[in-house]
Amino acid sequence: MIDFPVSTLVHRRLPKDAFYKHLHLSAALKSSFVSDVEELSVANSLTKKNLNLEKETNTKEILLLAIILKKKAFDGKIIEVIARQNPHKLVFLLSYEQEARLAVYHKKLYYSAWMPEDDIELTLSGSTLDAIWDDLVRQIALHSPSVEQRTEPLEQQLKHQDEIDRLNKLIKKTEAAAWKEVQPKKRFAIYTRLQEYKQKLEEITHGET
Repeated sequence: MIDFPVSTLVHRRLPKDAFYKHLHLSAALKSSFVSDVEELSVANSLTKKNLNLEKETNTKEILLLAIILKKKAFDGKIIEVIARQNPHKLVFLLSYEQEARLAVYHKKLYYSAWMPEDDIELTLSGSTLDAIWDDLVRQIALHSPSVEQRTEPLEQQLKHQDEIDRLNKLIKKTEAAAWKEVQPKKRFAIYTRLQEYKQKLEEITHGET
C-alpha cells in the first residue's frame, strides 16, 4: 500500500502524445515510449504546504508518477529520460496487468522487485522534503538488510548496495564459468577469483553497521 496523505492526491492523467513530445527523445526511444507505455498519470504531489512541513529545503516538490505498461519487459531508458528531463523529484509506480514495481532515479535508476499490486509499500518519513526524498530513495533502492541497517548517509548506503549487487552478479557469472571449464588449472584460477568475490561480499555484508 502506498500510504500518502489524502492532501497529496492528484490523479491527473497526462496525454501520452503531448507528454513525450516535450521530451528530447531519440527515434528509438520515442518508438519504445509508444510501444511500451499505455497510460501516464500524476498520482500524488508532495509539497511543503500539503504535508504541513515547516522548514524550506532544496526539494520543492516530489511527484508520484503512475505508468501503466503495455509489456513487462519495457525499455528502462524511458524512465531515466523522464526523470532527468523533469525539474521535479519523481517516484515511478510501474504497473503491468496485476503486478507493479517502484522506480526512482538518483544519479542512476533504481527499481524495487515486481510484486502483486496490493503488496507495494511506500511510506513518508522525514520532517523536510529533502529528508522525505532520501527516505523514498532508500525504500526503493536498498534491498540488502546489511545496508538498510547502516547508520550512514544515503550516498554511502547506495554505494554499498551497488557494490553488493555488482559482486553478486560477478559471483553468479564466475560460478557458471567454473562449471563450464574443463581444464584443471583454469578451473582453479576461476575458483580462486570466485573466493575473492565471496570474501569481499562477506566483508561488506557483515562489516560494521
